[in-house]
Order: sequence, then C-alpha cells, then structure tokens
Amino acid sequence: MATNNIYVGNSTVYVQPGLAAFSVIAETKPDYAINGFVELKKGRSIKKAIEYTRDRDEDANFRQVAGIDSIGNVYAYTGSALKFWKDDASHLTGKDYVVLGNQLAEGVLSCMAASFKHSKGTLAERLLKSILAGQNAGGQITGKQSAALVVKGSQQEWYNQIDLRVDNAKQALFDLQRLLYFHYGRIRLNQAIKLLKNGERKKGLNLLNEAGKLVEGWNGIYSKLIMGLLLAGNEQDAIRTILKAINENPEWKENLPCFYFLRNRQELRKFYIKRKFTEKDWNQAIQFLIGIDRPEQALKLGSMVIKKYPRSSYTYYLRGEAYKELDETRSAVADYKMVIELDSGNEEAMLALKRLDKE
Repeated sequence: MATNNIYVGNSTVYVQPGLAAFSVIAETKPDYAINGFVELKKGRSIKKAIEYTRDRDEDANFRQVAGIDSIGNVYAYTGSALKFWKDDASHLTGKDYVVLGNQLAEGVLSCMAASFKHSKGTLAERLLKSILAGQNAGGQITGKQSAALVVKGSQQEWYNQIDLRVDNAKQALFDLQRLLYFHYGRIRLNQAIKLLKNGERKKGLNLLNEAGKLVEGWNGIYSKLIMGLLLAGNEQDAIRTILKAINENPEWKENLPCFYFLRNRQELRKFYIKRKFTEKDWNQAIQFLIGIDRPEQALKLGSMVIKKYPRSSYTYYLRGEAYKELDETRSAVADYKMVIELDSGNEEAMLALKRLDKE
C-alpha cells in the first residue's frame, strides 16, 4: 500500500494468519477488520464479514474496503461518495487477489492486477512489483509520502514475517523496495555464511554475491557481510567494505576491534595506531576470529588478553570456545569452569559445559 499521507501501514491493513486479511482505505475505519475477523470465525463469508460493519457505518460511502480469506475468496467495495474525488476510485477482484485505490490515474488498477497475475517470486516480491506497476502507470495523482508491505503466515518463521514501513519519504516506494532488498539480503547473507562454514563454497559464494548487492547501503549489517567475505577468503573486498562502512558512518569505527588481525594492512593501519583497546574491545576481536573459523588465532589472542585481564570471565569463555573448535575438550572445560568461578551466574559457560557433557 502507498498514499500521499503519512504512515499508511499504521491503519489500513490487518492480517490474521490462517484466517484473513483486510484493507480499509480512503477514510479508514479499523472496525471493518476487527469485526470482520470475528464474523469469519463464526463461519460467515468474506462478503458478509465486511457487510456486517458496512451496514452499521453511517460513513460507509467514504470507505474503500477489501478482504481475502484463507482459501482465496475475495470481496471489495468502493464507497459511492468517492466518485466525486479527483480521478479514479475503484477496485478490481480476481483469483486470490484484490487491488483498490482512489485518486488514481487511469489504468492503474488494471496494471497492478496484470503485474500480480503474471509476475514471479515470493508473495512479497509480487506485491511490490504490482504496486510499482501501478506507480509506473501514473499511480496516485497527488503523489506518494508513505508506503508499507505486510506479509504474514501461520507457518512462517520470524524472518519471513514481513512488516515494512516507510512513514514519510519523498520516494516512498523506492525506499520500500530497498527495505525488501535488505530483508532478503540478510536471509541470503545468513545462508551464505552457513554454507561457507560448512565447506559448500560454490553455493556460499553465489549467495554471498547476491546478498552483497541486496544489502548495499545497510551500514549496520556490513560487519556480517565482512565476515562472509573473510570466510570466502576475499580479504581485499572485506577491507574495501570496512573503509566504505567508515566513510558512510564515522561512528562505525566502533566495530574496528573485530578486525584487529588486519591492523597491519596498509589501508587500515592508520585506524589502529593510536587506538586504545578496552577489555570489551579485545573480546570483540577474539569473538570475531572464532566467527570466521580462525580458532588458533583466537586462542593466541585470548591467552594474551587473559594476561592483561586475568579476571575477565568472558575472555576465558571465548578462549574455551576456541579450544572447543580445536577439539581440545579438556582445556575448554577448564576455561568454562574458570568462567563460573569468576562469574557464578554465567549461563553461557554453564550451557557450554552441558553441551560438552552430552557429547
């Protein structure tokens, strides 16, 4: 959805996975969805579920309402008063879809419907392609200020429950598209890292390449992208990404301890010359080495940091993790026990010991 007002996603779309979805636009009224869900649970049709509120709504002629139930039955109506608004106000229904809008250029809804019917990809991608097709056909004549995209399913994991909002922007649909790229980019990046760690290099590299393009501009995820690049053995691109991240956001330098092992690279040396590391900085460096499958380096750095901070429970924990990766179980157990001695409530060390006992 998109409109020339702010936060369109806040009050125009309602979804209950496994039951139905409703959209209420023009002059919005949440009762259509709230009552609609109740009526559907009573066994009413999607048409009757919407008519329940319409029959009690004195301003129904100013509404546009659409609904689709869990098996694809659809119903929509456009209030009679909207014909007096500038340009087109109408709706189209088809198999498993509804499109509707007001103040639209001619042909917008038919373009949206055609796009949805013939496009490929995930549901979220098809929905976005549809509304972009509508925009390319002229869209809402008064422009766009906000946009949103919602996809929810009863069997979906959290990372496929999509609720993206652009609440106030000059290019709302462009920003919404970028958010969806970020969403799928993060998923592909996580998959790539897992594949690379499991030795599936070809598949991992393909997904990493896709992810890098999709998360372009997402400064906060660059550390994970750099991890993927280093796991792939692409140190030069990792360094370029570090420099890019700092250029985009100077505060990103707080992540530099992660890349301590690259401190002697000419491009990065200047950032480490006068930098003073805290205990947490050192632990960040150790943790990252473990994350990119360099347990030997993590172990060496961990031992150095323990000499500097002999009561750092988390450093002992990380060194224990490095020992575990190297299958040095006895040393790992000793470090986990030291963690508990220093910090009796440390749940990470307790869980690590339990896992080793099971093995």
